Amino acid sequence: MQIIQTVLALIVTLGILVTIHEFGHFWVARRCGVRVLRFSVGFGKPLFSRFDRHGTEFAIAAIPLGGYVKMLDEREGPVPEHQRSEAFTSKPPSQRIAIAAAGPVANFLFAIAAYWLLGMVGYTTPAPFVGEVQQDSIAAEMGLSGGMEIIEVDGRPVSSWREINMRLLERAGEHGPIQMAVSENGQPRTLTGDLNGWQFDDESPNPVALLGLTPWRPAVPATLGEIISGGRAATSGLQVGDRITAVNGEPVSDWFDLVRWIQASPETELMLSVVRNNVTVSIEVTPAEREGADGKPSGYVGAGVSPVGWPEDKLRNVSYGPLAAIPNAASETWADTRLTFVAIQKMLTGLLSPTNLSGPITIARVAEASVSSGFEDFIRFLAYLSVSLGVLNLLPVPVLDGGHIVYYTIEAIRRKPLSEQVQAIGLRIGMAMILTLMVFALYNDLMRL
Repeated sequence: MQIIQTVLALIVTLGILVTIHEFGHFWVARRCGVRVLRFSVGFGKPLFSRFDRHGTEFAIAAIPLGGYVKMLDEREGPVPEHQRSEAFTSKPPSQRIAIAAAGPVANFLFAIAAYWLLGMVGYTTPAPFVGEVQQDSIAAEMGLSGGMEIIEVDGRPVSSWREINMRLLERAGEHGPIQMAVSENGQPRTLTGDLNGWQFDDESPNPVALLGLTPWRPAVPATLGEIISGGRAATSGLQVGDRITAVNGEPVSDWFDLVRWIQASPETELMLSVVRNNVTVSIEVTPAEREGADGKPSGYVGAGVSPVGWPEDKLRNVSYGPLAAIPNAASETWADTRLTFVAIQKMLTGLLSPTNLSGPITIARVAEASVSSGFEDFIRFLAYLSVSLGVLNLLPVPVLDGGHIVYYTIEAIRRKPLSEQVQAIGLRIGMAMILTLMVFALYNDLMRL
């Protein structure tokens, strides 16, 4: 069932983004008088198709990993004389540039619309209060301590850990000072530290953790909020509302401490001290064994934690009116665009590991997780992925939209197109680059599994 959900999440995510991207090409091509023969979401044999009054075939194909807009083109075969004016190749370079750029532009416009919708609907996010600071870390050297709220990074306002992560991602591998404005007991302060060329050493980088920070979280008591029928917890007599205070006589500090005990004890009898109706009782439970995330045996009992609420003063409610949401949406989209460009530049210069590249498997897993997390997370994921798709397609690589724009720009300057031989060489180079990138991203996906 999990695999089915993941695959469906990938299909829905790519279907939305590909449709938006290709619609950009389609819409501008129609406005430039180009005859569009087919608008396909997916590759391969069409599963469903229909024709509109202009003779364009709209299709959904069997392989949901992309899409395309097929236009009347003299490079692909003879074009009847009466239709030659409708061929893509008959249009001036300026119109062909507009058609090629329309796909990425549509991705950016979608991101702005998505962030505008989020701003209009409103959302609540945990404020970036510091929990713990690791000794001998950059955060410790800066003077950060528990209880502080981070309000700016390098002079740019932040209101969530997501925004802080994005600011820190831009500084990966850099030397020099970093500034954070914080609020402590209502008093603002500015703290400065030195990055000293800090590097991400994890395939899923967590900049905040690498800086030495742990976000503040409310205490989570080891209180059971769910008992799965037939699980070891149920058969041992544990009940919803039970609070575990000790395991084998050793105190349990919180839920995560209890989880560590259980995961480390597959098929090992544990004696739990349980508070039930203000009375302490002892219950024996033997965690079942399954394979953990690291491939090693891990214990589980089939129980869930009782939900814990966040204090109001540790939350930030974000909401905008229809007009105020527009500049905020544009700012969010620009931040995603800037981060994508910075990440590409840092990978090319070796400041960011290429292992951070992700392929369809990672996209599917993140899509499924964001769908499960709720509307806000899924819309944010779509917006960020849409921006990434737009930026990548604008790179000056033959095969991509950016490569075509370069060709047409050169043609406009020279007043004649590049030779077919030069374009063919560029095509082969571009294909080799894209295929290498895809194979490497897929390899990273498999290594993460």
